[in-house]
Amino acid sequence: MRVIAPGRQHRFSDLVAHLIRMHLRRPAVIRQLLNASVPVLEEVRRLAESEGIALNQFINVAVAEKLSALRTQEYFQERARRADMKKALAILARAGKGNPPMPGDELIPPRRARGNRAAS
Repeated sequence: MRVIAPGRQHRFSDLVAHLIRMHLRRPAVIRQLLNASVPVLEEVRRLAESEGIALNQFINVAVAEKLSALRTQEYFQERARRADMKKALAILARAGKGNPPMPGDELIPPRRARGNRAAS
């Protein structure tokens, strides 16, 4: 687990991730973290103001977005663990067999590199 060091500038996404890891039910930790990251908090305030929303709402939305990203990552990791590669490759091997490409799905032939021209 990465630690947010006081007095250093951090990306907002690092701050949000740290908030999530520190369990959002501990307001004292959050206050301490936000106070330790004054430049980040000032940037968040500026962005919230430019979006026309309250600081609290901006932070809530950012935390929700980060949670969603983490859950999505976990979901796909879990799906990958359960995957049956043999079945997946079999499905891909028979996909579209006997059907011509639909308009727009044709493969474009690769371009020849300039140095590959035959000398005359």
